[in-house]
Amino acid sequence: MKTIVKAFIFTLITGVFVIACKPKEEKPFQYFSEQFADLRVLRYQIPEFERLDLNQKILLYYLYEAALSGRDIFYDQNYKYNLLVRRTLEAIVRNYHGDENSENYKNFIVYCKRVWFANGIHHHYSADKFVPEFSRDFFSQCVKATPVKELPLDSTQSVAEFLEKIIPIIFDPKLDAKRVNLDPHVDWIKESAENYYENVSKEEVINYYKQKKDPNDDTPVSYGLNSKLINVNGQLTERVWHIGGMYSKAIEQIILWLEKAAGMAENDRQRAALEKLIDYYNTGNLETFNEYCILWLQDTLSTVDVVSGFIETYGDPMGYRGAYESVVSFRDQQASKRIAAISREAQWFEDHSPIMKEYKRQHVTGISAKVITVVAEAGDASPASPLGINLPNADWIRSDYGSKSVSLGNINTSFEEASKSSGILEEFTIDKDMIDLEKKYAGIAGDLHTDLHEVIGHASGKLEKGVATPKETLKNYSSALEEARADLVALYYIMDPMMIKIGVMPSLDVGKVSYNTYVRRGLMTQLYRIKPGKDIQQAHMRMRQMIPAWAYEKGKDENVIEKKVVNGKTYFVINDYQKLRELFGELLREVQRIKSQGDYAAGRNLIETYGVKVDPALHREVLERFSKLNIAPYTGWINPVLKPVKKDGIIVDVIVEYPQDFMGQMLYYAKYYSFLPTYN
Repeated sequence: MKTIVKAFIFTLITGVFVIACKPKEEKPFQYFSEQFADLRVLRYQIPEFERLDLNQKILLYYLYEAALSGRDIFYDQNYKYNLLVRRTLEAIVRNYHGDENSENYKNFIVYCKRVWFANGIHHHYSADKFVPEFSRDFFSQCVKATPVKELPLDSTQSVAEFLEKIIPIIFDPKLDAKRVNLDPHVDWIKESAENYYENVSKEEVINYYKQKKDPNDDTPVSYGLNSKLINVNGQLTERVWHIGGMYSKAIEQIILWLEKAAGMAENDRQRAALEKLIDYYNTGNLETFNEYCILWLQDTLSTVDVVSGFIETYGDPMGYRGAYESVVSFRDQQASKRIAAISREAQWFEDHSPIMKEYKRQHVTGISAKVITVVAEAGDASPASPLGINLPNADWIRSDYGSKSVSLGNINTSFEEASKSSGILEEFTIDKDMIDLEKKYAGIAGDLHTDLHEVIGHASGKLEKGVATPKETLKNYSSALEEARADLVALYYIMDPMMIKIGVMPSLDVGKVSYNTYVRRGLMTQLYRIKPGKDIQQAHMRMRQMIPAWAYEKGKDENVIEKKVVNGKTYFVINDYQKLRELFGELLREVQRIKSQGDYAAGRNLIETYGVKVDPALHREVLERFSKLNIAPYTGWINPVLKPVKKDGIIVDVIVEYPQDFMGQMLYYAKYYSFLPTYN
């Protein structure tokens, strides 16, 4: 550790990033980097990058720089003191001269890595505040030993006053204990530590946007998507994220690189979309964002693509505000053939869905699907990455113009390669034949589930006329129910012979593998992510338990899913796959009805009954069985580095380097991509 830290300080001084980058990658590629706390860090490759033409490489490089330029925004969105904490930790790491073998220091480094991984002091998945395992005295001594100019002090603040402020922020477990609190018995705004609201209540937020919304507007903007709502002298007002507004310094850098990217666009449509995105970042106008989304959807021919903006709303307990994220990529031509085959049959899938006829789309519009090769991720997409993306989120745009659905091919590959021989399958599967089958088909089963979830699931169904958006009607349950709806579509169709007919699946054994994986994960293995005594809070985890738990209960009379205990170990075994498919279809029908009608009571009952509570005895058993496997339940990635090669000031090539050290990359980002003030 000492060598890495000191060498990296030299790197920062010289401005040359060489600490974790090999000039030549040895084979085989090492996907695994390190593991700490409940996290593991992987690496991913960018295959075929060298085959891109120079224009495409430069375009990707500019988009890569734009993506990383907004990194600070996500930290600040997650919690108003995250940048204060992060910069303090980084200053200590850069200037530490004490015993690096001490338990305090080792635990301090683990805490730093957890903060970098989560983009803040709350867990990226559970949203619980981290509890440091180093002492307050050790932290105080480190701060006092750090040069004052390196610390993020206010202009008139002494070190003693600084410590008085920051110590409770880090060490008091009750202060801002949860980033997002979805407990139905509390005020979600007041009990959540996210930085999307200030001095407002849940009811005030509801009333504020109820007054803004025009019920007769068929093309509404996504109110609140790019702003912080605050109370100023009794009046609610929005601090919009744009040039001249909140987060302006970071947005200026994003625009600088996007303007360069627009100059290298592959075609007129891509250029028009990038220019509209720049306009949106400049003005913060949400109508402009809608226009951008439509232009982005219509650009289906470009090889290079980017997701950029304030996108997913999971971090807002009210579901309005979008977290900053960016995913820079290019099309994987070969792998995209599979997902395109599914996309072409979107209308068939909609027509044959078990949902009510009145909630089916008569004309499924413009689903553009592809597998992408990720070049870089930032904000809400990094280090923990999605495996699939379906955008835009606005229902009316999806209905009128369609959606783009992508599977992150090289991220999936990295995950699968690093997960081989983990022992989870053998530990939690009772049938050896099924273990062999899963080893044979797990990869394609996972890919197809993601494809169906993103391409067909999120693009299906419609609301009743006059029903408000799910974030308004289903409120704190909207995210879990929407993800459940998309997963149920995937589960229903992955056991359909149509998948064999269109040539994307060799046999229904793939569907069986998908069902086994889903039931095992939802009812057992995902519990490894939950601390003893805790309920499930995260939306994806709630829906993953809700679906098989509901099917298990409804299928008990016919023993569709059987709970077996052998030698003290619990297993869930599927006895009737076709009947289970029927149950998934029934649940899909109900979840779509809940969304289409905005039935909050039914949605709440479904999630709270089946998706929140954990069987404590089963939980203890799962934790004990996992402890023997030494596997971290959460995964994130180190980004590759794109470096321009210049001759006479002109870029003549862009090369890729693959860092191996997570902390090294985080300190590098802190040096070169930290544009916001500590308080915003």
